[in-house]
Amino acid sequence: MKQQEIKELSTAELQEKLSDMKQSYADLKMAHAISPLDNPIQLRSVRRTVARLATELTKREQ
Repeated sequence: MKQQEIKELSTAELQEKLSDMKQSYADLKMAHAISPLDNPIQLRSVRRTVARLATELTKREQ
């Protein structure tokens, strides 16, 4: 998810998307711990998206 797409979301959508992405990241980590993922770069991508969403939420709170 690109930064521009994140800026266009409402605060409620950001919170919903953040919780979904956190769950997705947890699922990927668990799957990777059990057996290696085909594309481990997926973990980094999802983690960075979570960080982008959290950063945008923090910006809006100020």
